[in-house]
Amino acid sequence: MILVTGATGNIGSALLKELRASHAEPLRGLSRAPEKAGVPSGVEVVEGDLSRPASLEPAFEGVRALFLVSRIGLDADILDAARRAGVEHVVLVSSVTVQTHPHLGPARENLAVERLLKGSGMAWTILRPTQFASNALWWAQTIRNRRPVRVPYADVGLPTVHPADIASVARAALAGTGHLGQTYALTGPERITTRQQLEALAQAVGRDVPFTRVGRAEAHRDMAAFLGDEAAAAVLDITGGDVNEELLAVRDTVTRITGAPARTFRQWALDNVGAFS
Repeated sequence: MILVTGATGNIGSALLKELRASHAEPLRGLSRAPEKAGVPSGVEVVEGDLSRPASLEPAFEGVRALFLVSRIGLDADILDAARRAGVEHVVLVSSVTVQTHPHLGPARENLAVERLLKGSGMAWTILRPTQFASNALWWAQTIRNRRPVRVPYADVGLPTVHPADIASVARAALAGTGHLGQTYALTGPERITTRQQLEALAQAVGRDVPFTRVGRAEAHRDMAAFLGDEAAAAVLDITGGDVNEELLAVRDTVTRITGAPARTFRQWALDNVGAFS
């Protein structure tokens, strides 16, 4: 059996759909609200909270492989509970900043989780995606209310990755062979600037999406309100304030692993247009 944590999340929901469509092994999704999970037919849903590892014991029963996004819950306790339950393989979603910005606090935390997994005795596959396309959902309410989006680095292009592509690589790692002990950096197919992302969203919703340039201090104040100071500073570094060639590199990992082209941000915008309309 495969257990997918975050069954209703951007990656977890897509992963369950892919596994259900292509893989015969029993599937289980973890959710804090199973009655609202809306998982594909045939997927078992169990209640559990990653911030309370003791609640995960029933979910781990009979599980061979686990999909886990790092730094959502108490990772050391989660991995320990998985190991004790007999889980054999963990696919972990970390971050490309582990290799591009190892000095940042969130990157150090992700690296610490990777090391915990590697030392757990379980087999592992580590996914290191770059900026998620779904981070654009931070602008959703502003766009719905037809207000200008406040943008600090309008013309810095990052190879933003569609969460469904992360799910596709995770599916290959969970259900296929040859992925044990591998670390995969994941990107989209091209660099895309914030300006271009907003243009793609404008095309998707069928109207103008204006933006206002703001300085780093203003942007930090906006982001810190929901991310906290350290995370806001890190986001601003990796979205324009301290980029480097390693972060900006476009990689073919998604295509190599899945056999399909990586999805563009424009595709993500069309897939999620309802959030902005």
